[in-house]
Amino acid sequence: MRRLNLALAGLAATLVGTAGATLGAGAGSGATNASPIYGVTIPDGYRGWELVAPALEADPLNELRAVVANSVAIEAYRAGTLPFPDGTVLVKLAWKRAQSPEFEPASVPGASTTVQVMLKDSKKYAATGGWGFGRFVDGKPVDEAQHQTCFACHEARVQGHDYVFTRFAP
Repeated sequence: MRRLNLALAGLAATLVGTAGATLGAGAGSGATNASPIYGVTIPDGYRGWELVAPALEADPLNELRAVVANSVAIEAYRAGTLPFPDGTVLVKLAWKRAQSPEFEPASVPGASTTVQVMLKDSKKYAATGGWGFGRFVDGKPVDEAQHQTCFACHEARVQGHDYVFTRFAP
């Protein structure tokens, strides 16, 4: 188990970097970069957060993905707490999948595609299961139409898991 945790930690460092962590959600990112509808911003220091799980998205997106979380979320995952507590922040990073130049069978992150954020605030986002959503390309929020699809997709598929797709990797 310890080896697996160390391997996942290594994968997290490879995928998301090693910047310092912060517990805030959206602090310092500025209101001009807030997502439409929800007002969610990219949290400072998220690239230093702990890995929840990596993922591979097949065609047509062909992406490598990693979900990282703040300490509130990590504690909830470890304890099996559902619903997630207010203050939970999940960030999904996605890159086009590229072939490793050093090792042909391996995939490595290519161009960044999106950063997606989920912020739990059961009062502020009561109409969307307690979650606010943000989707960003090149650090800027995407249009309102794309944000309108966020909750509908989560509600249709993972309502029984507090609207969260990603499970904690063992």
